[in-house]
Amino acid sequence: MTLAPTIETQRLRLRGHVEADFNAFADMFASDRARYMHGPLTRRQAWFAFCGDVAQWQLFGHGAWGVERLEDGAFVGQVALNKPPHFPELELGWFVLEGFEGQGYALEAATAARDYAYVEMGRDTLVSYIDAANTRSVALAERMGAECDEMAETPDGEDCLVYRHPTPDALQDGGMEAYA
Repeated sequence: MTLAPTIETQRLRLRGHVEADFNAFADMFASDRARYMHGPLTRRQAWFAFCGDVAQWQLFGHGAWGVERLEDGAFVGQVALNKPPHFPELELGWFVLEGFEGQGYALEAATAARDYAYVEMGRDTLVSYIDAANTRSVALAERMGAECDEMAETPDGEDCLVYRHPTPDALQDGGMEAYA
C-alpha cells in the first residue's frame, strides 16, 4: 500500500488525510468557495471526492495531503498532486480553509508539493487547472512562477486555464523544501 509521504516545511506538515479532516473538507465543498472546483457539493459528493483524493496514493503513487500547521496541529487545507483518468497531466491543486487565507499557507504547501513532484517523483512537467474566475489561485500560480499554457489540453475539454509550473532548474532561487 502506498501511503502519502510526510513533508515538513517551515510552518506546515503535509501528511496523509485522516478521517478527522473530512468535516472541514465537506464544509468547504458545501460552501460557495467550492464553485471553482465543481461545487458546491453535498456531503455525500464531498465524501466521494475526499476518498478519491486519498485513494490516488494507493492507485497511482500520488494524491492529496492534508495540510496542518506545525505550531498547533490545526488542519488548514489541502494540497494535491492529482491525475485521475480524465486529467491529461499531473495537476498540482490546493485549497485553504476559511480563516487561514492570507497567511502564505497555500504558497508554502503548494511549493513543497511542486518540489516533491519534480525531485522525489522525477516528473518533468506539472500543471494546475484553474477556473479563470478564481483570481486568488491564478495569482498564487503566477507567484510560484507558473505560466498560462494556452496550448495545453484540459480535463474533459473543461473551460479552465492551464498553468504550467517551472522545473527546479528553471527556478532562479531553487526554493527546494526539506522532506521528512
